[in-house]
Amino acid sequence: MQEERVLPPEERDVPVGAAALAKGLYLLEVIGEHPTPPRFKDLQAATGLAKGTLARLLNTLLLFRLIRHEDSDNTYRLGHRLFELAHRVWESFDLRGAAAPMLERLAEETRETVALCAIDGGEVLYIDQRSRGGAFGFRIEAGRRAPLHCTAGGKALLAFAEPHERRALLDRIKLERYAPATITDEEALLADLALARARGYAVSQEEHVPGVSSAAAPIFDHTGRAIAAIGIFGPAARLSSDRLLTTGRDLMAAARQISGNVGAMPVNIAPPSPAHRQSDSDAECVLPWGAHLAEGPLWSMAEQRLYWVDILAPAVHRFDPATRTNQEVRLPRLVSAVIERQQGGLAALTQEGLESFDFASGALSPLVDPEADLPDNRFNDGKCDRQGRLWAGSMSLDAARPTGSLYMIRGDLSWQRADSGFRVANGLDWSPDGRTFYFTDSAPGRIYAYAFDMTSGAVSGRRIFAEIDPAEGRPDGLAVDSEGFIWCALWDGWRVRRFTPDGRRDRDIRLPVPRPTSLTFGGADLSTLFITTARIRLPSRVLAEAPFSGGLFAAPAPVPGLPSTGFAG
Repeated sequence: MQEERVLPPEERDVPVGAAALAKGLYLLEVIGEHPTPPRFKDLQAATGLAKGTLARLLNTLLLFRLIRHEDSDNTYRLGHRLFELAHRVWESFDLRGAAAPMLERLAEETRETVALCAIDGGEVLYIDQRSRGGAFGFRIEAGRRAPLHCTAGGKALLAFAEPHERRALLDRIKLERYAPATITDEEALLADLALARARGYAVSQEEHVPGVSSAAAPIFDHTGRAIAAIGIFGPAARLSSDRLLTTGRDLMAAARQISGNVGAMPVNIAPPSPAHRQSDSDAECVLPWGAHLAEGPLWSMAEQRLYWVDILAPAVHRFDPATRTNQEVRLPRLVSAVIERQQGGLAALTQEGLESFDFASGALSPLVDPEADLPDNRFNDGKCDRQGRLWAGSMSLDAARPTGSLYMIRGDLSWQRADSGFRVANGLDWSPDGRTFYFTDSAPGRIYAYAFDMTSGAVSGRRIFAEIDPAEGRPDGLAVDSEGFIWCALWDGWRVRRFTPDGRRDRDIRLPVPRPTSLTFGGADLSTLFITTARIRLPSRVLAEAPFSGGLFAAPAPVPGLPSTGFAG
């Protein structure tokens, strides 16, 4: 993820006589934007301020309660006074006034109807709208009401409501059928809301009015509560699935501008340009599929096929490199990884935990769910150690909070939480001797290494193995080769990176797409690197430059990988 750089005072048009104030405000911004609570030395490095100047500025900010100092870890954080001031801002916040420029711009750009809505009395109430859809467009009048469960705005607000608020709303409404595509089953609706939360926006494809599709993104207040939604509505013939994908991204950006909230998503919606020409790619697109969020590649040595999943268009895929054909089995809920079982067959990590999975029929059967009491979490990546124990990381659906954990699931389906406090638990693998376990948290940009006990499965001594500069992307899925080197996909980095066993950069594989997600070794001798990618939240400009986003790539590996182990359960 590329974050907006905080400009120092010398790069701003600071009025004469306000230099000291500008430095203090700059320091406040640096503290707020720092990926982790900074220490004094971190602030020195980030600002370049002299030690004495920095100390005086910090003391002044502490005096006014704009920052606070944590004695436990000697770090600085934003102070409570800022939240008090934020409350004053939001007490007089004019939602319609703030949204009006965005409604105008989006209506002009899309030539469709754009509307602002909120929940009122268990229904969606349209507050304001702009229409450029013409005679064949779909008009919405301010003051009109609509059901929650089948409109994009209603589903966006349901998806991002707190669990108890969502439950209260669902208990209050009736899931009536308004069109053939209306979701009237609560379990199916909850699965769709989980998808919306993971995507960042909701869609309604002819669910409320036949022939009309829409997308909507939530608008948050200063506390992170969804208070309204902004949506685009139009004929389904014009708002195709592909157009809704890019529309959703534009709506998310507009919602953030309306509220002034930078959002909690660690996944940026505007990736940086590649440092290389796209024609210089080191990998070939062997399957131009256009997946929303392809992940979890698994090479089956027995079948000589590659399994992979699309998390946000839930499906398990099976790719044959010899014929370049791909089979797809769509699923009713989020799926993030698929695992072979030693007894035969497959298992999948889904929104409901670990489930057995039959590729031929698409049937899912529950096995175990360590996070059954966390409905707003989902599992992400998963892989088995040499003893057949499944290791899987979890994360909140919107990656907004560090509620993710690392779990070990044994063959008898007993489990234990090995570590916690992660925002985007991601790639994992082991060294060739099995004594080091690697695990990624994408949000802070870190790959961790643990000491691993192969007999008990205990992990200990967590340390930072590698930390990626945000300008180079975020670490995502990873795999270890037979020499013990660690390969990691860099989301928004346009590349896959190989690290030495001591954490140094060894080499890169350049890609013609910005968002590689994961990788695995495959082929008869495990010497082909298969790379999954995503197109979720990419603006139309980037999709035009990187049309193979969401495709499956392959590249020759300098050394073979390690064979995967099936789940013992």
